[in-house]
Amino acid sequence: MYVRTIYLTGDPALADEALEGLKAESVGLLSGQAGYRGFSCFSDRRLGKILLGSWWESEQNERDSYAALRDRRQELLTAFEGTITVARWEAAVARRGDARPGAGFRLVRLEFDPTAADRLVETFEATALPGLETLDGFAGGALLIDRARGLGSVGAIFRDRAALEATRGPQARLRAKATEASGVRVQALEEFDVELLDRP
Repeated sequence: MYVRTIYLTGDPALADEALEGLKAESVGLLSGQAGYRGFSCFSDRRLGKILLGSWWESEQNERDSYAALRDRRQELLTAFEGTITVARWEAAVARRGDARPGAGFRLVRLEFDPTAADRLVETFEATALPGLETLDGFAGGALLIDRARGLGSVGAIFRDRAALEATRGPQARLRAKATEASGVRVQALEEFDVELLDRP
């Protein structure tokens, strides 16, 4: 599968209004497009960050949907009055669990040698993901990569904020082992609240 992410930053005071519009319309708009496989909405209201992810059966489905929804997407996103960054990814490994609003999401941004992409995927599938699955409250996760640019991210969903916070230390230890084994470099670590997950 393929994933389009949209990363928004803006005025925290406008986050509630922006999220209301996104949660009300996104699934309806996206699910009408060919190849739609799911949608995620995460937020950090305190800092003014929103992360959106839509899942697609093929690269062409992703690109077609992006073009088809351009006008309405811009209307919804500009309500936040901030920055917008769009990225496209291969979902290299995924365990797409479910969670309710109020769950926690941890995102680790990675950089790697593009020639070592397969090594990263194999390491994540063989060691990192099984390790995540042992953590109390783990509800799903994925490795997204851009093979050409040598960029990626690991996202992990936990059933609530308490579980998210309790797993910081254990996941840090897993991350250290996995990055050493795969040769990747961690670029950023972020945490969000789960606003909406759609898993058709």
